[in-house]
Amino acid sequence: MNPPFPLGPRRAGRTLPATVTLAHGGGGSAMRDLIDEIFVASFSDVPAALEDQARLDLAALAAAGDRLAFTTDSFVVDPLFFPGGDIGKLAVCGTINDLAVGAARPVALSCAVIVEEGLAVETLRAVARSMAETARAAGVPIVTGDTKVVARGACDKLFVTTTGIGVVRAGVDTGIGRARPGDVVLVNGRLGDHGAAILNARGDLALETAIESDCAALHELVDALVTAVPEVRAMRDATRGGLAAVLNELAEASGAGVRIRELDTPVHPEVQGFCEILGLDPLYLANEGKLVAVVPAARADAALAALRGHPLGRGAAAIGTVTAGRPGRVVMETRFGGERIVDMLVGDQLPRIC
Repeated sequence: MNPPFPLGPRRAGRTLPATVTLAHGGGGSAMRDLIDEIFVASFSDVPAALEDQARLDLAALAAAGDRLAFTTDSFVVDPLFFPGGDIGKLAVCGTINDLAVGAARPVALSCAVIVEEGLAVETLRAVARSMAETARAAGVPIVTGDTKVVARGACDKLFVTTTGIGVVRAGVDTGIGRARPGDVVLVNGRLGDHGAAILNARGDLALETAIESDCAALHELVDALVTAVPEVRAMRDATRGGLAAVLNELAEASGAGVRIRELDTPVHPEVQGFCEILGLDPLYLANEGKLVAVVPAARADAALAALRGHPLGRGAAAIGTVTAGRPGRVVMETRFGGERIVDMLVGDQLPRIC
């Protein structure tokens, strides 16, 4: 794809105060300096014109597929930095993943930040650098954005909104309502790491454990899966509400049932122990690097092989099937031979995990 218009000369070397002030959102020289020193400096390898929009080559988009995918998401995680990631990495990966599970190749992202007055400038710089590094590693540029500063108390430190566009490859048609009885349900690895990492990082529990978020961009993993099995029925990243929310949405949308096996559902032992101590259920914990895929039974082995051939899918597992019985219900076969209904929570076990 051709880049947006070339970057003009920018002002560099300005000295910023230690914290963000309301003047940094006022549209004057203070705001210009903040944008130059934080965002333009961090994204200096991405060509841009510092206009109010990025302009993309339609011919290059059309050459990559026959449909455009478009998504947006806001991130309000607390704390801003946690083992395995931060709000910047989370924002980039989360939006890339929302495109990827729609079978779209991500093309470009935008980034809008709402900054609370008093936030340390170095904190904002660290987040911007993390976003830039994550986008660079993923090969998905951040091409435009916006900055707002609000008074103390109007937001909590920093909120980030990212929007992404991608191109859906021809010949692939997925959707959460396309699952059919007999299909196999797959996940690409252990579940619940992100939710457990966030809760532990808040420090309220004083637990000594090394749980890290699974935050990662999944588009290359999805590309490997879809290339091997273009018949994939549905994909969804298991973020807020975890695996349980995704499976309930799938069951409701498809008018079928879902039956999973506890013994085949991968959970890190430390996450399992963490949940047992706190009375949580790992099925409802958020993930930021895990997807749920539904494939025809005849293609399940090929799909698993494709997932396991990628570093982010080495722990992939077939955890259950779509069933004709109990339409709209998710049932788990427990490790003790019984059954339990896996319903959708009314709220969330943990607030502000993404």
